[in-house]
Amino acid sequence: MKRYCMIGFLCASLWATAQEVPFSAGDSCRNSSVESVFTSPFDFPLYLAGNFGELRPNHFHGGLDMKTQGVIGKPVRVVADGYVSRITVSPTGYGNALYVTHPNGYTSVYGHLERFIPSIARYVEDYQYDQETFVVDLHPDSTMFRFRQRDVIAYSGNTGSSGGPHLHLEIRETATDEILDPMPFFQHHLKDTRAPRLHAMMLYSSPGEGVVNGSSRKQRVTFLKDRKGLSQTVTAWGKIGVGVSANDYMDGTGNVYGVRLITLTVDGREVFRSLTDRVAHDENRAINGWTDYEEYRRRRVWYAKSFIEPGNRLRMLHADADRGWITIDEERDYRFCYRLEDAFGNVSTYQFVVRGKAQPIPDRQDEGRQLLRWKETNIVQRPGMELVIPRGMLYKDLRVNVAMQTDSVAPSFVYQLNDSPEPLHTYCPLKIRLQRRPVEDSTKYYIAQKAGNALSYVGGEYADGWLTASIRELGTYTVAIDTVPPVVTPVNRASWERSGKITYRIRDARTGIASYRGTMDGRFVLFEYSAKDRALVCRLSHARLQRGKRYDLELQVTDHCGNVTVVREKIRY
Repeated sequence: MKRYCMIGFLCASLWATAQEVPFSAGDSCRNSSVESVFTSPFDFPLYLAGNFGELRPNHFHGGLDMKTQGVIGKPVRVVADGYVSRITVSPTGYGNALYVTHPNGYTSVYGHLERFIPSIARYVEDYQYDQETFVVDLHPDSTMFRFRQRDVIAYSGNTGSSGGPHLHLEIRETATDEILDPMPFFQHHLKDTRAPRLHAMMLYSSPGEGVVNGSSRKQRVTFLKDRKGLSQTVTAWGKIGVGVSANDYMDGTGNVYGVRLITLTVDGREVFRSLTDRVAHDENRAINGWTDYEEYRRRRVWYAKSFIEPGNRLRMLHADADRGWITIDEERDYRFCYRLEDAFGNVSTYQFVVRGKAQPIPDRQDEGRQLLRWKETNIVQRPGMELVIPRGMLYKDLRVNVAMQTDSVAPSFVYQLNDSPEPLHTYCPLKIRLQRRPVEDSTKYYIAQKAGNALSYVGGEYADGWLTASIRELGTYTVAIDTVPPVVTPVNRASWERSGKITYRIRDARTGIASYRGTMDGRFVLFEYSAKDRALVCRLSHARLQRGKRYDLELQVTDHCGNVTVVREKIRY
């Protein structure tokens, strides 16, 4: 009997240990052992609006966007046993979101929720009233909200920065908080027989070291319909690189997705490979060093480069000793091949030829430009302006064209930090001095990014005649003034008391909304804010009011320069 008990104990221990070993998202996606780790969060067939690793502005898409049949309010079930370790409420980003930590080493994240189950909703609302805030970031004790697999924890929605009803589902490695590709855990709920497609390529020449078709400018090329060759002849000499615009597709939807695995070979030798299977938060923004940042900023088209800039630390990128750059130094045909593969093993290949042809390589156009080195701290200065770029904030060495435009009536000069947009890995301090003060109040000045005649708010703290703000792009900057308060507009005022919902539209054309506060008879009342709709909503049933009474509502809305709009209403509940 003792021996049987010991065997049973050892088997149970081994099973528990196996449950704690995290599955690597980089392993084979067809590993059937992962199918039982998580169940579907829904009771209906799964279709995706987005997959992991899609290229997005300043970040990779971190999860699977699961369709909810075009509506909100679908019950969301927890994918495995666990406890709620974090709750967030925000007007942007994930909106209403839950983080559930599981004993198997993973954390699942559920974003854009319409509402939480009542016990969680009460906990959140109590905090909101206690702290007099709509925005929430809570970390409950592990004993507060525990769930079994398939329990309902929330209802799907369209909150935050969502563009339509869906559930954003992430899987994170709990120990590191790194975001993993959830597809291996859920692909048995999905069908995909469609291979990725390559739409166009961009050919790059290394400045002063290479040339394509007689030019040092990047050039867009496309394939013939049968994929057997390019739509034009390409000749090159020296050091060149390639980038691709590509998407994946799935059965049953018209959506486009990111490509999980891209491989480039030249003459049968692999020179570059990208495997989009996991990403850490601090490397997420390095997407701007992998993609053609200028092409996206100007034309909203994504090109992923098949070479690695020296300052790019993305672990999902792999290349040969030349970092994916190709040297064309023989007058012959160089045979290129792209291989695109999705998580289901669907593969497409694209072959093309670059003809080596000796041709003059233009010199670098460096005259009058300042050299910024990615390995060093750089300081860019002009009269009345200083920008500090710490080491590691650039993805490559840059020769920037810095220019200054004077204006005798503007608060400051206009500073062009480069003639094309260039990303910085994180925020860097920019200082601009006021040349004139048409407004005495220093809080009304702010640093703005200039694109044509349009100004966008960046920020700014005033001290001793200077404004300081943080920027993440080499663009054009100046100082602007905002003395105009936000516009607050009631929506369907006549129906408020009948519907039990007070709604305002709020907007600020210059610096944007910084804060708001609503009160009833002087006591805080909760207004929910949706940044994408610019809407403030107070649900009277959640306002902690007594029925049958009249209340004095006051709403204050403040922009980033301290301009305030106050509206007052009489409300009966």
